[in-house]
Amino acid sequence: MATVVTMPRLSDTMTEGTVATWLKKVGDKVSEGDILAEIETDKATMEFESFNAGTLLHIGIEAGQTAAVDSLLAIIGQEGEDISALISGGAAAQPKAEAPKEDAPKSEDKKDETPKADAPAASAALPQGVVVVTMPRLSDTMTDGTVAKWLKKVGDKVSEGDILAEIETDKATMEFESFNSGTLLKIGVNEGETAPVDSLLAIIGPEGTDVSGVTADAPKVAAPKAETTEAKPADASKEEETVNVVSDGKRIFISPLAKKIAEEKGINIAQVKGSGENGRIVKADIENFTPAAAAQPAASVAAPQAAAPKEATAPVRPFVPAGEELAEEHKNSQMRKTIARRLAESKFTAPHYYLTIEVAMDDAMKSRAVINTIPDTKVSFNDMVIKACAMALKKHPQVNSQWKDDVTVINHHVHIGVAVAVEDGLLVPVLKFADQMGLTQIGSAVKDFAGKARSKKLQPNEMEGSTFTVSNLGMFGITEFTSIINQPNSAILSVGAIIEKPVVRNGQIVVGNTMKVTLACDHRTVDGATGAQFLQTLRQYLENPVTMLA
Repeated sequence: MATVVTMPRLSDTMTEGTVATWLKKVGDKVSEGDILAEIETDKATMEFESFNAGTLLHIGIEAGQTAAVDSLLAIIGQEGEDISALISGGAAAQPKAEAPKEDAPKSEDKKDETPKADAPAASAALPQGVVVVTMPRLSDTMTDGTVAKWLKKVGDKVSEGDILAEIETDKATMEFESFNSGTLLKIGVNEGETAPVDSLLAIIGPEGTDVSGVTADAPKVAAPKAETTEAKPADASKEEETVNVVSDGKRIFISPLAKKIAEEKGINIAQVKGSGENGRIVKADIENFTPAAAAQPAASVAAPQAAAPKEATAPVRPFVPAGEELAEEHKNSQMRKTIARRLAESKFTAPHYYLTIEVAMDDAMKSRAVINTIPDTKVSFNDMVIKACAMALKKHPQVNSQWKDDVTVINHHVHIGVAVAVEDGLLVPVLKFADQMGLTQIGSAVKDFAGKARSKKLQPNEMEGSTFTVSNLGMFGITEFTSIINQPNSAILSVGAIIEKPVVRNGQIVVGNTMKVTLACDHRTVDGATGAQFLQTLRQYLENPVTMLA
């Protein structure tokens, strides 16, 4: 069934958006996580990802055109599907149906979808210059958020672009920037507390303003979205701060805070490599930038990772006398809750089965040693496994699939998720088009993602769209294990340690190095013979590494 995609609300003050450019055209295939278009808001130009898969059947707002939030932006469905009814009536009717996606936690929010009618009464309830900041929706699946840390306290001055707080979502911990200037008058959600999206997070306004009259009804107030539109002329310069044009015409995306710091330090932003979405330059990129790093960007990326493990320092346990029972309660993080829910859904809905093979790794060890003699090159065995999986998936696309009730989706692009252990559980950053990457590119990308994961800096779009997953516990000495499939994937590969042991070669017992890998498959999409053939191909690549370099 076709899905109507509406103009999203990409900032708290956005009432309309302009399509800067379409990255897809009618007739193109669209996968979850694909960038559909670049949309100009009142604050910045941002990439807009698709949350649906199918074919782009209709574009409702052409490049250069402006439309209100919730207007019909596009229609995605099955190729050849009749969408005439949606085109004629979807623009008016669909926003009402789509609204719960934005504001599902509160039934009262249906009233807020008519800001022109409600805004005068709401804004009258707020003292002049006061803005209510609500818990933002920082990912497409986020329904509530936890304040991990406040970077401002009540009474502090706040400027546009300042980081107010670090907010933990179901996918990552992200910095939340202020879109307003003033004094922080009230904090509505304390550190460690969890609140629904659109709940009162903070109040900003002129110093000394009495805001006691607006706090009682704050969770229901939609006034910030309506009232702050009056400040739109002042915010119009924000777009110039986040999208810069250099002499060659190339656009540079940079956060307001990063731009401010760069100006203070006299840093030429054209020399800075951005680590954010779409190469966007963020605060950390400016703080870690050195002129030498401009010539060697890989070094600047690696630097934060070296410090990340410090966060994993084990807490000091209290002394417990013999015979005394002691237990601790730790509040489950949003990430932990999401991991638990998704793993349970996968285990209890997908019929898992497991296939294990043992791979001779002697030639892989020799090849890796030769590759790593090249200056500034570091390839791990895990990188070789990822490359081998990517190439094997191209030959066995049935394993690179996704089950839906009415169809099985066979993916011909290869996006490999790499499981990374973090303090709160497990994150799975995704290597897009891994089959087109070389071993050194894979190694660099995995190292970058691992550092971001451990420092809680992964962006939601960096963890979406996987078609297959690799989980490696070999570095912990685990020789063999099974994993739960990372849905909507149809399979996950569990990689054990390389073990030196006696093996039989050409009728002789010799010392060899072997590694066990186990493929967990969803029997709805991957039959036993298909999984076995995939593993045979994987073994051929790993036992003959030169074939991966062709």
